[in-house]
Amino acid sequence: MQDSSPRVDSPAWLNAIRWNADGLVPAIAQDATTGDILMMAWMNAESLQLTAQEGQAVYWSRSRGQLWRKGETSGHQQVVSEIRLDCDEDVILLKVEQKGGIACHTGRRSCFYRKLEDGEWVTTASVIKDPESIYGKTKGSTHGE
Repeated sequence: MQDSSPRVDSPAWLNAIRWNADGLVPAIAQDATTGDILMMAWMNAESLQLTAQEGQAVYWSRSRGQLWRKGETSGHQQVVSEIRLDCDEDVILLKVEQKGGIACHTGRRSCFYRKLEDGEWVTTASVIKDPESIYGKTKGSTHGE
């Protein structure tokens, strides 16, 4: 477990968020123009504060235990136009402009490219760019650039 709860010197708005036991909150990235849901990742207080300050999405990589600036490897940054908090105060919504049109580490526009049909997951979106050409190696099944 990492200590990512807001510090005493943090902005008051961070204290309104109901962080989970690990000091994280789920964050959904939504295309600000189309409304398409692009991805979900985790944020801690520091990553959310940096996102608000910098205007670009910064997440918390659980697998690496460190901050992850979306697009730092791929070049597919997310420029944030709005940050919203849900009614239960436990989910963040980022309205973003997705640079390069690719949000998913699989090389697709959205991480939500599979749909349940007749008891099977059916792929509904093509790969825009081969992940190997983006990252230099095949990515696993988790986020984090």
